Amino acid sequence: MVLVMAWRNIWRNKMRSLVIILSVALGLLAGVMVLAIYKGMMRDRIRIVIEQEVGDLQLHHPEFKKDYDPSYVIDSAKWIIQKTSDNKNVKAFATRTIVQGMLSTTTGSAGVQINGVLFEQEALVSQLRKKIKEGRALEANKNNDVLIGHKLAKKMKLKLGAKLVLTFTDGQSNIIAGAYRVAGIYESDNAPLDEKNVYVQKKGLNEMLGLHDEQFHELVILLKNNSLLDSTSALLAKNFKNLKVETWKVVSPETDLMVVTVDAMSYIIIGIILFALSFGIVNTMLMAILERTREMGMMMALGMNKFRMFSLVLLETSFLTFVGVPIGLFISWILCSYLEVHGINWANMGKELMSSFGFSTMIYPVFPAEKIGVIIFFVLITALLSCIYPAIKALQLKPVEALRK
Repeated sequence: MVLVMAWRNIWRNKMRSLVIILSVALGLLAGVMVLAIYKGMMRDRIRIVIEQEVGDLQLHHPEFKKDYDPSYVIDSAKWIIQKTSDNKNVKAFATRTIVQGMLSTTTGSAGVQINGVLFEQEALVSQLRKKIKEGRALEANKNNDVLIGHKLAKKMKLKLGAKLVLTFTDGQSNIIAGAYRVAGIYESDNAPLDEKNVYVQKKGLNEMLGLHDEQFHELVILLKNNSLLDSTSALLAKNFKNLKVETWKVVSPETDLMVVTVDAMSYIIIGIILFALSFGIVNTMLMAILERTREMGMMMALGMNKFRMFSLVLLETSFLTFVGVPIGLFISWILCSYLEVHGINWANMGKELMSSFGFSTMIYPVFPAEKIGVIIFFVLITALLSCIYPAIKALQLKPVEALRK
């Protein structure tokens, strides 16, 4: 009987019922979109880290990254490169000679990381060619060309063709300096890295450091599939026991920390949304009780006990919630499907602000299918808890006083 009464009551005032249904649908939609945007941002950030910055895997001499001493090179280079080439999981790889140094111009100086690369190799693992916004790529026969980041160029007031000096120390602590000319200016989605990294020809840098052409400090590997990360890492560690094999999570721990932090923040935002949703439901149900005070007083006078009255209010909210949930879920799925293809342009928020955290201005939300159950659960709990106070107010009605209203 109570079930039938509750079902009939929700359709007596269609506008009030529609308000609750829309509140639940919008609450679910907002929660799903927050998680979808978060998932899209984190997927994009991880993609940038892997495809444009550090690769899936990196190999170094075990002592190299402690203080970037250029004497800690990778030997047996030909054998290592051959074994890497033969690995079916490897999509692309590149060798780098790396040294920490100082970039100097007539206007000032800045600390930089000098990366000696084979440009065609490097372009495959970090998309360096695509990043070049002004000028040209490094050419094999021009050892004094340098590529610098847009932010560094802006900071040091450097333009194409400008001269600069790179100063660093070799493995014997001898101070080395070389004159370079800006051949190109690149810009990535990570401004801090643009400000730090410069690229020169590996052959020329090796000569200045007194290294053989085959020697290098870092081997960067891009895999065909990210799911192969752990198995390939274990295999490389087994094959190259004298080298340190690191995944992108180890090389870029701040990215892993960012994923955890943003995940926690997204749930806080969802909590605020659900808190606002609860206010909407409470206010609407209180209005419903005030409008039906006389009716409820009559039902109580006819013998309806407090438990049934409480159940009536609870069931009305439950029915409306169960109608609102699939509506919100369907709309959020349609919206996520559209935005995953077309994206959200956040350029108005400031390109420099986004790039300072390593994010692209285009965000492609991803429907968070694995977390839908959690969102629906919290929406249902919020809706049901929100109707408890109105239900208690209904129980406090006295039949005689209610009938007078």
